[in-house]
Amino acid sequence: MNLILFGPPAAGKGTQAKRLVDGRGMVQLSTGDMLREAVASQSALGKRVEGVMQRGELVSDEIVIALIEERLPKAESAGGAIFDGFPRTVAQAQALDAMLAGRGAKIDLVVRLKVDDTALVQRVAGRFAESGRADDNPESFKVRLAAYNSQTAPLLPYYTGQGKLVEVDGMGAIEAVAEAIDGALEDHKG
Repeated sequence: MNLILFGPPAAGKGTQAKRLVDGRGMVQLSTGDMLREAVASQSALGKRVEGVMQRGELVSDEIVIALIEERLPKAESAGGAIFDGFPRTVAQAQALDAMLAGRGAKIDLVVRLKVDDTALVQRVAGRFAESGRADDNPESFKVRLAAYNSQTAPLLPYYTGQGKLVEVDGMGAIEAVAEAIDGALEDHKG
């Protein structure tokens, strides 16, 4: 099963993806993690990505798609992927659909974590104070959140039109969100 966890930065996608990896053996394809790994490597690509991320801008589709394609074989052998932080635009969704179709696969379900933007900004400010993670800088985060809201909104009708979108209240306790996601996965198996 290929699943997309959909929601703005800091919505809890990573937490829920980790739980699904541990509980179901799926492979998490987190663009945020992949990009942070690229930055940590200090390769030429990593340095390019670092500047983009520090400004709160989105990394190009070309770079993100290449990173995902590189990791798909591992996900396929594990029985499925959890896409976390990707796609963010309709163009990326179409590229992902085409990439998967070329491999005889598809996105099975899209789980949207519905959250409150104001609460997210507060969550990130707290996380930044604790960890100092550069991409959690509250000002950069506000730019990322605005970009997410403007660029990603068209994905809702895209996946609704395919009958793949399920919405979950992402503001609840981690366990409550996990139960709702598990319910959506079970309902999808039908």
